[in-house]
Amino acid sequence: MQAAPPVRATAIPSVTDALRAVESLLMSSGQRTARRNAWTSVLEDRRRAKDRVEAQRVLEQTFAVRS
Repeated sequence: MQAAPPVRATAIPSVTDALRAVESLLMSSGQRTARRNAWTSVLEDRRRAKDRVEAQRVLEQTFAVRS
């Protein structure tokens, strides 16, 4: 019986890790911060839009039940 192959001790970097490494080489820290802040704003806007749609749906259902 042969022994099992050794387990790799280091994690394989994800695509996100690789992109961040390239980003750090190409951009200054101020540019990285600005880009991340902009992306955070985009995600927050999407969350708010989703919440607005959900609130509108609840209101429409509420008024439909009362009518």
